[in-house]
Parts: sequence; structure tokens; C-alpha cells
Amino acid sequence: MKKLINDVSNVLSESLSGFAAAHADIVTLGAEQKFVQRRILKPGKVALLSGGGSGHEPLHAGFVGHGMLDAACPGQVFTSPTPDQMIAAADAVDTGAGVLFIVKNYEGDVMNFDMAREMSGRAIETVITDDDVAVENSLYTTGRRGVAGTLVVEKVVGAAAEQGAALGALKTLGDKVNRATRSMGVALTSCTVPAAGKPTFAIGDTEMEMGVGIHGEPGRRRVALRSANDIAEEMVAAIAGDLGRTGDALLFVNGFGATPSMELYLMYHAAEAQLARHGIRAARALVGNYVTSLDMAGCSITVTMLDDEISRGWDAPVHTPSLRWAM
Repeated sequence: MKKLINDVSNVLSESLSGFAAAHADIVTLGAEQKFVQRRILKPGKVALLSGGGSGHEPLHAGFVGHGMLDAACPGQVFTSPTPDQMIAAADAVDTGAGVLFIVKNYEGDVMNFDMAREMSGRAIETVITDDDVAVENSLYTTGRRGVAGTLVVEKVVGAAAEQGAALGALKTLGDKVNRATRSMGVALTSCTVPAAGKPTFAIGDTEMEMGVGIHGEPGRRRVALRSANDIAEEMVAAIAGDLGRTGDALLFVNGFGATPSMELYLMYHAAEAQLARHGIRAARALVGNYVTSLDMAGCSITVTMLDDEISRGWDAPVHTPSLRWAM
């Protein structure tokens, strides 16, 4: 294993310290590094809180800031954060309008966020993301996995929260965006968890895992490596068929950590053409490594069907460490 680390046991702690120092104008660390929060909170605004296992950076801490999250709770690599982290974060960022949890559909995350909601004594609603069309159930979920579409939910709902929407309305909007969003991933290599020191799974030089999860979980099947056009055709067909809709959409091509931008933009080109065959126009775009799986090579394709409300939320200004644009 070759990684830029000092001690395996301190990887997360030292990474969070570096992250907070590099983006000190936007975020700060909570006590005992239990959470990352916005440096400047907006009084009277519903607080958005998310989190999950580390190893998916910049999700979630990289999306803390204006127009997205108010706090993020990082667990150990591929391990859910604990309820006490979530309670501490909610206590820190709730300015009186309540808290919305945005939770990926993994059993540990769902259970711990639910426990935190019950124990906190605060007004809290929850949006669960389950955008992965690859498999209905996996080792870690009941139902579909929450993957890169979580970013879209955080962005659109974050914009509405910034504009003063109430807690119930944000819950409704988050569920709506989740229903309009579908994703699917493909892995060319495994990832290596630092504590394990070896690849999570074995895959041949001429193989790929179609429908892989963001923790390296198995997908639909192991197949021979194919061209980018063929990969995009299968992934887009699965997404478009599940959505069952036509019209304008956001096309988000996400890297898993080890795929260069050149290849991700090539995949965007291929996916955009495939979407057009299904009557879907890529009216918005995002390309890059945003919801990663440590050092895995591969990518996911996410499609969110747009209406005026979702488009406004996506286009609204955002200023976080890893996603930012102005009107």
C-alpha cells in the first residue's frame, strides 16, 4: 500500500485538521472533531445536516457552506458517524428553525441518524436518498443505495433553506429531488481502505464491475472491460428506463477518486448522446470527483429531471470548499 499518510489510526483526524485550516474562511471544526460546520451561521434558517463514512470526499464536509450544508458528521472510513456526533452538530447549528437530516440509504447511517433525531429533543425532519438503480438491496442496505445523487439533494434543498423555506417544505422538496434522481456506477479497480492495507476486492486487468457501490460493494455483475460508449449506453439505459421520463435534466458524471478529468469528460460526452436517444436533454452539467470511493478508478452517472423549482435550486449561488458558483 502506497499512501500519503503518517499513521493509519490518525488519517481522518489529520485530514480534517488540514481541511479546516485550508478552508478556515468557510468552515470550522466542532469539539473533538465530531463535525464540520459553517463558520458563519444564518439566524432563523433551517439547518441542513448530513454525514457518513469518510472516504467519499469531498462528500460531505466539502459541501458545508453558503447554499448547501450547515454541518457534516464524518465517520471513520466507510463507517457511519455516531448519534452523539449528529446531536452535537445539531446543537451547534440549529438557530431556532429546526434541522433537516439528509441521509444516504445505508443501514448504519439510517439507524444512527434516526437515533440522533429521537434523542435530540429538537424539531428534525429526515430526507433519505436512494438514487442507485443498480441493485435493489445490498450488503449494507434495505432498498436502493444512496450515492452521488445525494449531492444534488443537498444543493437544491440547501438553496431553498438559504432563501428561508420552512422545515416541512424542505423535507418535501428533498423527497421530490430524490424521486427525480437516478444513478449508476462502474468500477475499473478496487479501492484500498488504509486500515486494511489491501484492495477491498480483486478485479482483473480486463474486467469491470458494473453497478458498483461507493464502498466497493458488488454491482449487477462482473464483465469484460468495454468501450466508454458501451458503458455509457448500459448505464444511461438503466437510469432512463427507471426514470421513465423525458425532458430537461442535470447530467452529473462523478469520478470515484482515481479517474482523471479527461476520462470523465469523455464519459460525459458519451452519456449526453445516450440521454438524447431516450428523449432527455442535458440542460445542466457537473463533472468531477465529488462523491468518491477513496482511490477507486471508475465513475458514476447521475441524472436529475428538472422542473422550474429544481432548476432554480441548482442554479442558485453556492460557496463551499468543493462546490461554488455565483449567479
